[in-house]
Amino acid sequence: MTQFKIIISDKKGKSVSKELKDKEAQPLVGLRVGEIVDSSVVGIPSGKIELRGGSDKSGTPIRSDVHGGVKKYVLLSKGAGMRDDREGIRKRKLVRGNMITEEIYQINCLLLEGNLPLTAETTDSKKTEE
Repeated sequence: MTQFKIIISDKKGKSVSKELKDKEAQPLVGLRVGEIVDSSVVGIPSGKIELRGGSDKSGTPIRSDVHGGVKKYVLLSKGAGMRDDREGIRKRKLVRGNMITEEIYQINCLLLEGNLPLTAETTDSKKTEE
């Protein structure tokens, strides 16, 4: 049973959360982070979205520079999965590859063309930061 939580954001800072299950989620399996897809896959007519990242069911982040859909320990100095911002610090961290598999739970997307649907789940990231 494939289930994804899709977070679709636009360039203005607004975002929409959607749950996709089984047949709705199947077109996303096998895609990679950084690919541009038609937004009708996630239920937004006439537009394009870019897959930007996400995490799996255990919270392990997706990194675009790790290939495949597997978990690996990678030596990191900055970027997704690395919080330490001191100069010169590198740590070996567990990250997931850039391919969307059935183990992925959350997928972050950027809406390139089209408009976000107005629903009760729409959030404004500028207001939540305050």
